[in-house]
Amino acid sequence: MAAREVSTQDVLARFGAAEAVRLTGGVVNTVWLVRGPERDAVLKTTDDAPQSLFEIEAQGLTVLREHGLSTPEVLDVGADWLLLEALTPEPPASDAFWETAGRAIAALHDVRGPRFGWEHDGWLGVLPQRNTWHDDGHAFFVEQRLLRYLDEPKVDAVLTTEDRTALERLCTRLPEIVPAAPPALTHGDLWHNNVVATAAGEPAFIDPAVSWMWPDVDLSMMFCGKDSPARFFDAYHEVRPLDAGWRDRMPVVFLREILSTVAHEGDRWGALDYLREVLRPFRGVSIGD
Repeated sequence: MAAREVSTQDVLARFGAAEAVRLTGGVVNTVWLVRGPERDAVLKTTDDAPQSLFEIEAQGLTVLREHGLSTPEVLDVGADWLLLEALTPEPPASDAFWETAGRAIAALHDVRGPRFGWEHDGWLGVLPQRNTWHDDGHAFFVEQRLLRYLDEPKVDAVLTTEDRTALERLCTRLPEIVPAAPPALTHGDLWHNNVVATAAGEPAFIDPAVSWMWPDVDLSMMFCGKDSPARFFDAYHEVRPLDAGWRDRMPVVFLREILSTVAHEGDRWGALDYLREVLRPFRGVSIGD
């Protein structure tokens, strides 16, 4: 999506900046490095941003920081823009960096919630993240993180009847695949590009979609995404030991992100092929098998 130029210029004027440099990496946002007289900042803008998009993102950053995770300071927020403290977008490619990140996320996941969900709905990208309270984590994940995408126009356009049937079979068997776990505080969009660095070279976390959910949701984002850092998981395991089968279920939990990708962008980046490969064992079998 293209940034709204008027909105960008308005924020530049508010910030008293003389220069804005376009940054890469945003999927649904346009991101700028704004150079100010006293400090640099990062400006995120989105054309026709949904109501509350950036306000809820700012709230999520605050929640994570209140529970011990390093996040950029929120400098200002508007209806279609968010101004943040500037951090280093390219974190150091070192084992020590990812070990620190792994321990930080493990500590976050030790924060327990009352139920699955959140006190209000949020956003994953520019589509709603539905957070209606639920006592059952499997039912919550099925209803609010998987099947909720089936009616999105770009998903509806590419999924076949066989795809939908296989997904429903997987959902029925989800308790056999993903062990029951209590609701934990999750970042919600924890792929490696959402881990940046402070001036001191320590990991900081951006672009949250927070909720009380299984830690597996965060782990699947980091594990199944490109350039998965092995030392992240080694350090995480030292703080919160992972069971022997955790790697096997990561592709299934990652389906939430795959369906979100298709809902935003259609069949791009091999998302539909990935979805069908994960669903392959659930095709052509009865639910009772």
